[in-house]
This record gives sequence, structure tokens and C-alpha cells, in this order.
Amino acid sequence: MALIMHAGRVNKNVYKALIAAEYVGVDIKMADNFEMGVSNKAPEFLKMNPIGKIPVLETPDGAVFESNAIARYVAHGSSLFGSSKIEYGQIEQWIDFSSFELDANLMGWLRPRVGYGNYIKPVEENYISGVKRGLDALNTHLASRTFLVGDAVTLADIIMTCNLLLGFKLLMTKSFTSEFPHVERYFWTMINQPNFSKITGELNQAEAVPPLPSAKKPEAKPKEEPKKEAKKEEAPKPKPEAAEEEEAPKPKAKNPLDLLPPSKMVLDDWKRLYSNTKSNFREVAIKGFWDMFDPEGYSLWFCNYKYNDENTVSFVTMNKVGGFLQRMDLARKYAFGKMLIIGNEPPYKVKGLWLFRGPEIPKFVMDECYDMELFEWTKVDLSDEAQKERVNQMIEDQEPFEGEALLDAKCFK
Repeated sequence: MALIMHAGRVNKNVYKALIAAEYVGVDIKMADNFEMGVSNKAPEFLKMNPIGKIPVLETPDGAVFESNAIARYVAHGSSLFGSSKIEYGQIEQWIDFSSFELDANLMGWLRPRVGYGNYIKPVEENYISGVKRGLDALNTHLASRTFLVGDAVTLADIIMTCNLLLGFKLLMTKSFTSEFPHVERYFWTMINQPNFSKITGELNQAEAVPPLPSAKKPEAKPKEEPKKEAKKEEAPKPKPEAAEEEEAPKPKAKNPLDLLPPSKMVLDDWKRLYSNTKSNFREVAIKGFWDMFDPEGYSLWFCNYKYNDENTVSFVTMNKVGGFLQRMDLARKYAFGKMLIIGNEPPYKVKGLWLFRGPEIPKFVMDECYDMELFEWTKVDLSDEAQKERVNQMIEDQEPFEGEALLDAKCFK
């Protein structure tokens, strides 16, 4: 029997297990025709979870309920639990933190604004204060980290992101989250990972906090209207979300770069040449690059990290660069990059070379990759032989580079 998820598809608590399943290669099927308020009251459902809450995962060996427990079940035995005992402990630590410090406060803030429970201003203020306290602690932790634990996505990142999702979607406007820039960068990095976005779909940040039900203009209806509203309050938000889910997918807008005139340079050909050249790199790969390069169809850019004086720990600096390259995945079809980490001792310098389709850095990259603003960008002057030689050295990982040793070199291709 396959694993069967009993719940509506559009649910941040369901997302936890579905995203984990994408990472570990587990197949989870959604229960057919699940209807909240009906299916979860059926005797067969109550045998799996006596209090009738969702989600519930039906397995060949029995049922598992509670979303974090389901996600743990799906991820059991995989790298999502880290590579050491201490990483396992820290993953569990951040799962609990995301649940008790963030999710509990976000849900306490949200519920009265979507019709669940009574609004009491001091209570809401207390929940908002709790959210800010949690985000502040998370922001501090993420200041020098791409992921919560270690160098890759773990179950802690999956559950943290899902627990933040409704906050970003419904409550926390840009002006609210701007106080926590590392949390912003982390959330959008995670939510745009392919295994996340495949499950969650496109997400836009809240533009305003939902108005209180009492603040909505009453309609001219019979006096019994409040009772009718109370019945409708059982599903205040899922209805529009469900409609979004069932709506036929709209054709994806073409990337403006796909509309540019054809270029004589085929980016994949260059990437293959770069990857397959094992000897005589200057004579084969570098010469081949300039033979292929089309200055009308592509542009070359140097980048220099603005805060190199902060790069005092080697592995943190390398993780920072690795995270940047991961977030640049959205541009893989249109870009090639080299990132050099320079120096034998701190502070380490981070410098890079990027080839982009088009005459300028693509706007969607500047808009969607938050790291771009952390670098100074300078267009390569192709009439300057010294700059062209610097391009050669960066592609080749020449050492020493500008008189200093290379700590590491990373390629985006």
C-alpha cells in the first residue's frame, strides 16, 4: 500500500511531508475526494485519529498524525536528519523552535483576523511581540548561515519554512519583515528551491494584514446573518486557496531573454567545453570561449563582495558563496559564473565573474536573487586587454590570483 495523506492539498502542514518526500524520493498519494468537515468525521478516519484533526498519513503499518511527526516519519533514515548526533539534535531543536516560538504566535495572530475566535487587542499585541522575538533570534542565527543546520537542506529547514509560510503570505508585509533581512533571504531561498516550489506553488508576500471581521462593512441582510457567518467561518481561507488549486494552470510568461535575437554563442556548448577540458586549458577552453563569445548577445561582469571584512571564518565564507550559487539557480539557462574565495587567512575576499544573456544583468535576477545587492557589479570593458586577461584568470582559477592564494573556487554552470 502506498502512503496516503488524508487532508486537503492546500495546507502548510501537509506541505511539510510532501516536501520531505520530494527530497527522499518517497511517493505520497492524496486521499481521494477528501472533504474537510465530512471525511475527517467518518468512522474510518476517527480510527486513525480519534480527535478528527488533519493531516493524517496512512501507512502499511498504521497511521501517523501531527504534521511534524508525519514529516519525521517520511524523512526517517535520510540525510534530512543531518550527518552527526549534534546535527540531529540541532535539527530537532529548530523544529521545536519553529513550532512553539513562531507557528504558535503566528497562528494566534492570524485566527481572529480570519474569523476564528474573538479579537482582543492586547492578546494580538502579545502574539506579534512573540513573533518578533522569534524572528529576531532566527535572524541572528542566519546572519552567517544559508541553512539552519549544516551545509544543506534538512528537515528543520522544511518545517521552519512551512511554519513561516502563512506569516509571509497573509500577515507579515515587507515593512514588517525588513527588520529581519536574514530571515527574508532565508525564507525566499527555501521557498524557491525546486523541491519546495513544486509543492507550494508561487507565493507572494502579504501587502496588508487581513482586516478584522468587525471592520468589514455589513451588508443589508436579515438579522440572522451573524449565525450564517458563523457557519461560514469554518473555512475562511481554504476556499480561495482551493479555487487556486483547481484553476487550470495559466501559460507561463516567456522570459524576456528568450525573446532576444538569436546569438551565435550557444551557452550549453561553452559549458560543455569548460567541463570537458582537462588539459591545455588556456589553448582549448579559454581560446574556445573567446571564439564563441558574442558581445551583442551576452555580457561579462565582475563582482566584488561589499562586506569582505566580515569574512573571518573560512567555512562560513564558503557556505555564503555556496548559498549564493544555489539561489542563482533561477538563471542557470542564461548564465555562467565563477566565484573565487581569495586569501590564506581572514578576512577572505570574494570576487566573481559572470556571463549573462543580454547586454545587462537580467532584471529578473536582480529582482529575485537577494544576494545580488551584496556585490558591486562592474561590466567588463572588452577593449581593455588587462580586463580580458583577468577574465581568463578567473575562468582558469589561476593561482596566485592578483598576488594571493585561492582558498576555493566555485563554478556555476
